[in-house]
Amino acid sequence: MLVLLESASGFYIFKVNDESKLNQPANLYKEFENAKKATKLLSFEVNQKFKDATDALTSTTALIEGKLSKRLKKFLSKKVLSVYSDETLAVADAKLAGAIKEKLDVPCVTSNAIQELMSCIRIHLPELVPDWNEDEEAAMQLGLSHGLGRYKLKFSPDKVDTMIIQAISLLDDLDKELNNYIMRAKEWYGWHFPELSKIIADNIAYIRTVMTIGMRTNAVTTDLSEIIPEEVETQVKELAEVSMGTEIAGEDLINIHALCRNCLDLHEYRAQLLEYLKNRMMAVAPNLTILVGELVGARLISHAGSLLNLAKHPASTVQILGAEKALFRALKTKHDTPKYGLIYHAQLITQANSKLKGKMSRMLAAKAALAIRVDALGEESSNELGVQNRAKLETQLKFFEEGNIRRISATGRQQRSQHPQKFENKSKVMIYKDGADSTFVPKNKRKSFDQDDVDDEAKPSPAKETNEQEEEVGEKTMDDDQDHQQVTSAKKKKKNKKIKKESDECVKERQAYEQELTRETERLNTMREQQRDVYEINKQQEIINETAMLLPDCQKRITAAYHDLQQLVEGVGDYAENEIYSAAKALLQETNIP
Repeated sequence: MLVLLESASGFYIFKVNDESKLNQPANLYKEFENAKKATKLLSFEVNQKFKDATDALTSTTALIEGKLSKRLKKFLSKKVLSVYSDETLAVADAKLAGAIKEKLDVPCVTSNAIQELMSCIRIHLPELVPDWNEDEEAAMQLGLSHGLGRYKLKFSPDKVDTMIIQAISLLDDLDKELNNYIMRAKEWYGWHFPELSKIIADNIAYIRTVMTIGMRTNAVTTDLSEIIPEEVETQVKELAEVSMGTEIAGEDLINIHALCRNCLDLHEYRAQLLEYLKNRMMAVAPNLTILVGELVGARLISHAGSLLNLAKHPASTVQILGAEKALFRALKTKHDTPKYGLIYHAQLITQANSKLKGKMSRMLAAKAALAIRVDALGEESSNELGVQNRAKLETQLKFFEEGNIRRISATGRQQRSQHPQKFENKSKVMIYKDGADSTFVPKNKRKSFDQDDVDDEAKPSPAKETNEQEEEVGEKTMDDDQDHQQVTSAKKKKKNKKIKKESDECVKERQAYEQELTRETERLNTMREQQRDVYEINKQQEIINETAMLLPDCQKRITAAYHDLQQLVEGVGDYAENEIYSAAKALLQETNIP
C-alpha cells in the first residue's frame, strides 16, 4: 500500500511495510513512538516539490476543493503508476480519492486508520524524508497560508467589512451613551445654574462651560470667549448674578466635573471613531461611500451582514433595506409599500423636495447597487464609477427641480443630425404696387353675366395673380392681427366678467350670511327674554304661595295680640295716663278685629 501525503513544499509517497498494523487504529501511535519504529513501518519512496508559491497555491486550492490538480496528476502518472502499478493508494480526502480513481483508474482507500496514519507521518516527517529542510518548509508554509487566505477572501486584506460593522454599531452606541451622559449632567448642574441650559444649546459647549465656570459665582470673572460667542458670554455672566439656582457643595461639583470629563472623552473618541470609519469605508467601498456617504453605506453593510451579501441584493431591495417592518405591514394591509429605508438619509435624497424623494431614492438605489458590486467583486479599487454616477444623479436632480425633464436621446440626436428640419420664414412686408401711380382709366368692357359666361370665365394673368396674392397676404396679416387683438380683448372681457361675477356672488353670499346671523341673534334674544319672564313669574308665584301659607298663622297672632291689648286697656284704664289710654282705645276702634 502506498500513502499520498501533501505538505507546503510538495507531494510525498510512502510505502507501508506492514499493513496489518492498520487494523488497530487506536494502537497505531505506538508504532511511531520514535523515528526508528516509524522507519520500520514506513519507507520513503518518491516526492515532487512545488516550483514556486503560485504552483503551491494552485495545487493546495485544488486539494481543498477535492479536485485533482495538473501537478498531482502528472506526478502520479509518471513517477508512481509507472513503477507501482499494482499498489493501492491511501488518500486522506474521500473526494480526492474519487477524483484520482475516476481519472487515473487507480484503486484508492480512505478510512479512520488512514487519517491516524497521516497524523503520525506528519509528526516524524523530518526523520522519514531525506534531505529535509526545516527553514524552507516553514517559509513555504507561511507564504502558502497568506496566499490561501487571500484566495479565500477573494479581495484585498484591507477590505475587511467586519471592522465597518463593529465601528458603526459602536458609533450608534456612543451616540446614545453620550446623549444620556450629557442629559444627566444638565439635570445635575441645573439645580445650581438652571438658566445656563436655556442659553447654550450646543451640548459640548455646555459641558465645556460647566468645566470652566465651576460655581456660578465664578462666571463673572471667567473668560469664556474660546467656548461660546461674546453675546452669549455676556448673557451667561448677567444671569449668573441673578440665578434662581440653589447652592451646591464642593463635593457635588467634583462629581459633576468628573461626569463632564467623561462626556468630553467620549466626544473625542467618537470623532476619532468617525474618522476611522470614513477611512475604512473609502478603502473597502469607495464608490458606495461617494454615492450615499460613509454613515449610510456602513449601515447598509451592517444591515446586510457583509459587503458581499449586500452585493447580492437587487436595487429594489437596497432601496427599502431597513424598512422591512413597514414593508411587511403594507403587504399585510394591502397598502402602498415604502419608497425608501436606510438610503433615505443620503444627501442626494435629503436635498430633494418631497415630490422627488421617491424618484431619487429609486435612481440612487440603482446606481448604488452597481457601485456595491464593483466594490465587492472588482479587481481594482477605484472610485471613478461612484464619481460619475453621483455627477449624473446631481444633474438629473437639477433637471427635475427646474422642470427640464425632457431630453433628446442619442438615437433622436443622430436622426436630427442626419435629417435636419428646414424652417422658412415667410415675409409679411407689403410691396407697393407701381400700377397704382397710373392715371389711365381703362375702358369698361361689357361682360355677360349669364351663368354660362361665369362658368367659362377666363383665368387672370400671372402678373395680376401675383399682385392679388400679395394684397391677400397683406390683408390676411392685418386681419390676423386684428383677430388676435379681438380674441385677446374678448378673453380679457370674459375674464373680467367672470371675476366680477364671482365677486358679486361672494358679496351676495356674505350678505345672506349676515342676514341669517342677524335673524339668529334676534331669535336668541327673544328666547332669552321669554325665559327671563317665565323665571320672574315662577318666582312671584312661589312668594304668593309662601304668603298664603303664612297668612292664617299671622291672623291668629294678630287676634291674640288684639285681645291681650284690650284686656290690658280695660285693666289699667283708671290708672294710666290719659294720652296713652286714648291712643290705645283709638287703635282698638280702628282695627276692629273680632
